[in-house]
Order: sequence, then C-alpha cells, then structure tokens
Amino acid sequence: MRFGRTRKLWRFRLFRILVFVVVVMLAAPILLGLLYRIEVIRPVSTLMLAQWIGGGSVDRRWVEIDDVAPVLIHSVIMSEDGQFCGHYGVDFRELNAVISDALDGEKPRGASTITMQTAKNLFLFNSRSFLRKAAEIPIAIYLDLVLSKRRIMEIYLNIAEWGDGIFGVEAAAQRYFKRSAARLSARQAALLTVALPNPILRNPAKPGSGMRRLASLIERRAARAGGYVDCVE
Repeated sequence: MRFGRTRKLWRFRLFRILVFVVVVMLAAPILLGLLYRIEVIRPVSTLMLAQWIGGGSVDRRWVEIDDVAPVLIHSVIMSEDGQFCGHYGVDFRELNAVISDALDGEKPRGASTITMQTAKNLFLFNSRSFLRKAAEIPIAIYLDLVLSKRRIMEIYLNIAEWGDGIFGVEAAAQRYFKRSAARLSARQAALLTVALPNPILRNPAKPGSGMRRLASLIERRAARAGGYVDCVE
C-alpha cells in the first residue's frame, strides 16, 4: 500500500516538473523577446551556452549592425532569405512549397527565414525534426512582431555559428580574414555567407572550387540587392 502511494507521489512530482519545464519553455521566448528590444542587451545562443557548459571555447565579439559592412548584410539576405524585408517572420509561400515537395516525395529543402534561424539559435537546438521546425514558426512570428528587422539582423549576425567555437560576424571576420566586420570586402562577405549553412566543414579562408562558385553567385546577387534590403538600411 505504501509502495503504491509512493509511486503516485513520484508520478505527481514528475508531472509538476514537466509542467514547469513546458511553462518555462513557453515563457522564455515571450519575456526574452521583449528584453532583447533593449539595444544594450547582447543575447547568446543555446549553442553558445552548451559550449560554455561543456567546457568548450566560445569566441564571440559583439558588433553593432552599423559596424558591419553593408555588403555582408546584403549577401546574407540575398543568400539566406531574399524576402526578409517583406515577410512577418515566416515566408509561408516558400514553406508551403517545401511541404508540397515533401508530400510529393521529393528531397526536403530548407525554408527557414533569417528570423526563424534567429529563433532557433536563441531558444532551440539544431536537431532536425518537425517538432523543432514547428516550434520555430510561432517564435519567429513573435520576434518579428516585437523586434525591428534591423535588431533581428543584428542579433542573428552576432549569434550565428561560423566555425567550431566561432560565433558572430566579428569573430569570424577576425579569425578568417584578420580584419573587422566593418572592413570586409564583397568577396570576403560572400565567402562568409557561403559558410553559414555548414560552418564546421566550410572554411571561408580556404574555399574549394564549389565555395568559390557559390561566392561569385552571391556577390552578383548582393550587388543587385536594391529594395530587398531596405529594412536594414
């Protein structure tokens, strides 16, 4: 009898813990999203926290968006999310196309906007699952509601991973090209952008032929960015 009562007590405690975890997970993006409107706040990513907790090194040097070469910002938008200035955190047209492709049995492709990637980096982890992707969507919409496009871009550029233990564009620019993010050339900006989808395997300072071809394409797109980047100018 006592054993059964003890087991029920442990189940109740476990349930309370799970409820608490769920509440924290839901509340954190809401509260921190508002906090991140304050420009002196310098957010960190979940991956950075994991590195610190695991005893790994983290090289991140916060830089304001005004101190990032515009060509880098243009390159990132034109490569990662061409509709960044036009959508509300999620590009539903692109997302619907990806879902249709998946239902037709085609190989899945990415549909993450810069805002969705920022949401993932701030509050989620890199696991490839529909659950994580589903969580990204409401968080991204919320971030787009409470933060300006410039602030979202500033946070993204300062928490994006650019190599093992390398976070943010300033640390990446210094590590790979020995210069500040403000002084990046169009070619260097394009190479850094090409590295974003796979920063562990792609070295901007030692690009292979495939990276060089993609960088040339991004250079041309960035040069014709025009109205696609108005929201961060």
